[in-house]
Amino acid sequence: MGGSRSQVNKPHKTRFSSKSSRNIHKIPPKDKNRIAKPSRNVVQGARAARLQRSKMLREQKKAAVLKEKRASSGSASPPRVILLFPLSAYVNVSSLAEDILRLLSTEVSGALSSTVASSEYKLRATVLQAPHGDLLSCIEMAKVADLIAFVASATEESTCDYIDSFGSHCLSVFRSLGLPSTVVFIRNLPTELKRRNDAKKVVTSNLTSEFPEDCKFYPADTKDDLHKFMWLFKEQRLTAPHWRNQRPYLLAQKVDMVPEDFSPEKCTILLTGYTRAHSLSVNQLVHVSGAGDFQLSKIEIMKDPLPLNARKDHNAMDFDDIQDVEVIRSLSPDPLSQEPLLVENVPDPLAGEQTWPTEEEMAEADRNQKQKRMRKRTLPRGTSEYQAAWIIDDTDEEDSGTEDDGDEDEDGMVLDGGESGFPSQEGTNNPDFEEDQASLYLRDSDEETENDSVMMEGENMTREQIEDEIKKVKEAHAEDEEFPDEVDTPLDVPARKRFAKYRGLKSFRTSSWDPKESLPPEYARIFAFDNFARTQKHVIAKALKVEQEGSDDCAPVGSYARLYIKDVPLHVASKLCATSRTAPVILCGLLQHESKMSVLHFSIKKVDSYDAPIKAKEELIFHVGFRQFVARPIFSTDNINSDKHKMERFLHAGRFSIASIYAPISFPPLPLIVLKGAAGAGTPAVAAVGSLRSVDPDRIILKKIILTGYPQRVSKLKATVRYMFHNPEDVRWFKPVEVWTKCGRRGRVKEPVGTHGAMKCIFNGGLQQHDTVCMSLYKRAYPKWPEHRFPILDA
Repeated sequence: MGGSRSQVNKPHKTRFSSKSSRNIHKIPPKDKNRIAKPSRNVVQGARAARLQRSKMLREQKKAAVLKEKRASSGSASPPRVILLFPLSAYVNVSSLAEDILRLLSTEVSGALSSTVASSEYKLRATVLQAPHGDLLSCIEMAKVADLIAFVASATEESTCDYIDSFGSHCLSVFRSLGLPSTVVFIRNLPTELKRRNDAKKVVTSNLTSEFPEDCKFYPADTKDDLHKFMWLFKEQRLTAPHWRNQRPYLLAQKVDMVPEDFSPEKCTILLTGYTRAHSLSVNQLVHVSGAGDFQLSKIEIMKDPLPLNARKDHNAMDFDDIQDVEVIRSLSPDPLSQEPLLVENVPDPLAGEQTWPTEEEMAEADRNQKQKRMRKRTLPRGTSEYQAAWIIDDTDEEDSGTEDDGDEDEDGMVLDGGESGFPSQEGTNNPDFEEDQASLYLRDSDEETENDSVMMEGENMTREQIEDEIKKVKEAHAEDEEFPDEVDTPLDVPARKRFAKYRGLKSFRTSSWDPKESLPPEYARIFAFDNFARTQKHVIAKALKVEQEGSDDCAPVGSYARLYIKDVPLHVASKLCATSRTAPVILCGLLQHESKMSVLHFSIKKVDSYDAPIKAKEELIFHVGFRQFVARPIFSTDNINSDKHKMERFLHAGRFSIASIYAPISFPPLPLIVLKGAAGAGTPAVAAVGSLRSVDPDRIILKKIILTGYPQRVSKLKATVRYMFHNPEDVRWFKPVEVWTKCGRRGRVKEPVGTHGAMKCIFNGGLQQHDTVCMSLYKRAYPKWPEHRFPILDA
């Protein structure tokens, strides 16, 4: 552009100038020398401080990594656990395990143990072989594995044979548990170099998407291949799931039992192995996988049978000589410091006794009564003060007058949890009512028995009865997905008795519901925290402090110890010894309070490969971290903007739900694997996966039912609805509850019509003849208390 000139910013206009020099053009020249300028030494000192801080942080991180590496691969560290998992049934992992043990061991002939020490590689390792088809053993081995080596075979021509259905299923379960460090071994590669490289590329390209990004693929046919891998494995920094590093645990290499003289039904179990993750205190409680929580009577720290630096003729552990290993130190529990084995709370039978009120309570009651008298309001006959809070003020002009019928029942349905006019729970314990209730052919009965699913009694049923029961459950599951929460009003039982425990809510999100109201007897047996997050932080900090101080009652990490577990039932110990021959026995230390029962909530999702319906309150096996226990959960939605959550009768596929159970307290984060047993005596299958969400007995879970009726006559905003109730007394009882339609109208019940349960309703808009009138009722739901707590009792 001719004649244009570029704009030049003046010094006082530039946005890069500092505050001190921004207005310097306004200062006289003689005063400019008096303006203080930042010293060069100050700037250099600040930069040097930043560099020094960055250098210190780098050194701290390097020191932490070096410490972790020494702890995991040093002479005092426990043997690394390598799990060989076959991706298909064609893979033979026993030959690979023998090759690895021969490589690490100096023995040329003879039987090899699963734990060896190599002075050449300066490495100790325990090699476990996952049995293909045994899901429970694979899960237990994956919980303690430091390295999972997935073994694939390159002999299959089709790419789908590299990993079969069982391998894919186990891989998804391992992901839910949290994968440690992983590698893939490729076996049966061709001997020719070009074909060998091509086959390796084909296997790698087909399996890369199934494993983490940092997973490496190694050939594992020859001794040289394994030799290269071992040198890399020795220097590798292993990663473990976070939940595993929170508690001490032990992989038992020998299981024994010693009967107790003074108690013939009890015995002492002896577990021998290396302590891992954290030091184990003799005063803390321990959990034996599948058997339960117990106390320790003694810990014997023994001489390590597989030292790296000692010169021995053999370096494989001989399990027959474990009892002869020299005992270095013996730890005994302190009766004052030992954690008590407290499972259930002992309720006080006099806690519910009526006491004489104090003067302060009487004065407060008088003040509340005076305030109630000051608020005068015209209410329908038989309406309590609590119900009056939900009376709709903006009613129609026709209904605003006095329309009290002389024969109106004095009782009424509680709209939002009031006690006036609400029958007590004891009033429903009527033998005649129970007989009538048993004759109801409802899709979902409210009065559940102790055994909700007849499938649990499969031993006493024929094959045809089991098939019929499975068919009924599947039909109920499909109907619940199509018509959720809808129930039919019984003809032979009044609705006010059948649904006596239910109440109406003005708003599911904003209406109040007291979490301490009408609690079941099981709540007297559980424990609760005032602030669970603060308690968890305090417990973890206390355990860390005890470990850092190096108490004399602790077995250090990596020590070879024999643990004496006392007061174990004899039949549990015998089953545990039998189980140890096929699956590993794991012991983990429990933090404070983790043996006490409470209400746990899990975020859970149904596994895609599991097709059978999972009904609420069915007996399931929960694997929570290292622990196993039996529970009967209820399922509910997770509402972010509400303190109330809707119960679900089935665990539906494709979305997450919340499972609430009575179980021992556990501190998150912890993974969850849910197993469900077959109708017969089959092996349990993985039904769902998830994680621990919270421990909160006050979480309100509401079971919702919908009563439906159909318009008989419609006149503008009014309609006569039938088939929701069958007598006028039920209509008067449920009159305070709001009704709604499937087309979006809302209304209220005005009065009964006739003697067969028809009722007149008023809506906020015109009602269509084909519409359906609904009424929502709610009651609080609780999980079922399990008959037995641990799955080994069913083995």
